[in-house]
Amino acid sequence: MDAGILMEYGWVLLVLIVLEGILAADNALVLAIMVKGLPEKQRKKALFYGLAGAFVFRFASLFVISFLVDVWQVQAVGALYLLFMAGNHIVRKVWLDKEKSPEEKAEEKKAGAAGFWGTVLKVEVADIAFAVDSILAAVALAVTLPNTPIGNIGGLDGGKFIIILTGGLIGVIIMRFAATLFVRLLKQRPGLEIAAFIIVGWVGIKLAIYTLSHPALAVLPEAFAESKPWKITFYSVLVLIALGGWFLSGKKEDDGGKGSTA
Repeated sequence: MDAGILMEYGWVLLVLIVLEGILAADNALVLAIMVKGLPEKQRKKALFYGLAGAFVFRFASLFVISFLVDVWQVQAVGALYLLFMAGNHIVRKVWLDKEKSPEEKAEEKKAGAAGFWGTVLKVEVADIAFAVDSILAAVALAVTLPNTPIGNIGGLDGGKFIIILTGGLIGVIIMRFAATLFVRLLKQRPGLEIAAFIIVGWVGIKLAIYTLSHPALAVLPEAFAESKPWKITFYSVLVLIALGGWFLSGKKEDDGGKGSTA
């Protein structure tokens, strides 16, 4: 495979891993609160069953999406969803959540605590919601990558399918095993979470550009979404957002990093 293509795929995978890591930290906090009311052994089992289901769902949903990714209506819905998700999270984080104490937020998330299997079901539903967010963002990032000689998997180029699936599975692993480190990082650099969702919104714009370049719409030239000037612009802005989140958030002292995925 051409070295340039390998570099482009490697860069997208790196971006996916970092983005998945930051999003997984926030998701892991939600899961930890969901299972907090269970005994420790059941807590670990609930997370295991829920995350095992997440692996299966991510593969199945990616396989389905691979057949629909070239349908412009699906692309448009995906772009709008990513933009909504980013805007909704930023508004809640910056304005609405400031009005509530940490205890109130925790109580809201614990509301309606159920037994073991009820908790497993809640974890499963939460994992599915996280997976939809993750896969849509990954598809939007990878869809304009050049095709590879691997052939198709489902309805998507094999290289793109593998890169999206790898990023998603790494996200699940991070959510279960490495989330504590990311939680600690987010406590030290709180601006990173806002930056991550600005990146999600920027990825939504990327998917919107791809949609507007679809031959059925032809609002933009078909070649624009895959052109070098647009790719350079996209990744330059993405790096600037990440650097802004890191440097503009300042650094807070670590309070011991008690966040845990149980």
